[in-house]
Amino acid sequence: MDRLDTLRLFVRIVELGSFTRAAAVLDLPRATATHAIKQLEARLGARLLERTTRQVRPTLDGQAYYERCVHVLAELDDADAALAQLAGDPRGTLRIDLHGIHAVGLVLPRIDEFHARYPRIELEISSGDRLVDLVREGIDCVVRSGVPRDSSLVARRIATMPEVVCASPEYLQRHGVPRHPDELAAHRAVGFFASDRDLRYPFELTVDGALREYRLDSWINVNDAACYAAAALRGCGLIQLPRHGVERYLDEGRLVEVLGEYASPGVPAWAMYPRHRQLSPRVRAFVDWVAGVFADKFGAPG
Repeated sequence: MDRLDTLRLFVRIVELGSFTRAAAVLDLPRATATHAIKQLEARLGARLLERTTRQVRPTLDGQAYYERCVHVLAELDDADAALAQLAGDPRGTLRIDLHGIHAVGLVLPRIDEFHARYPRIELEISSGDRLVDLVREGIDCVVRSGVPRDSSLVARRIATMPEVVCASPEYLQRHGVPRHPDELAAHRAVGFFASDRDLRYPFELTVDGALREYRLDSWINVNDAACYAAAALRGCGLIQLPRHGVERYLDEGRLVEVLGEYASPGVPAWAMYPRHRQLSPRVRAFVDWVAGVFADKFGAPG
């Protein structure tokens, strides 16, 4: 194997945690992969990987080398893709991480359109609510909602998603329907908190032209959007979230909107990527496309 192929193999082993899986993805014999990494470690004079019966993990030296390799390989890929004849036809692997609701409700239902437009781009899509380390995990771009917390990333606002305050009919039957935001003090909410810090999000509503925060008591707190809606469906309390995430429950009557005459500020949605990826044709292609998907649903970002 040449030097670049060995680097690509090493990166895949770290990301997949397995020699066998990395070799299979790259269509290599397992023995070839093992020999190539042994040669790499011998040339560098450092142990890069810790091997156990269950998984393969990078050593401290290996982690630092992996992060450099990801950057170098990305730059090489982009140098190839930036050639004039390829600028309008980007190619290569693009690693995307999406919020679960964004993935299932917005992006994946139209992902065939992206493939039809950019058939040479191979997508690897992960999803969930967890925060990801884009550099360490080799992610090219994420789509997230809320306030960006990592100033090292380039963030492009792609939408402002309308919000709704709602609860199950059973909850409202037991506790009554609030007619004014001040009545929220007598109600309970399903608490939603950030997964990386002890932060509970308040409800936000516009009253008399001013945006106000309302902190409700809660006996259940979650950090996942699907769990948030599921708890509300079981009558655990009021929730405030982007309307598109619960539209079908509202249409079916399983959740009921309240305080609709008091405007919510809306939740911004962002496409974010590392600064060293901002010139990548693949990243630009995806960000432009996903911005169009969100604009079709929510209008131009405000």
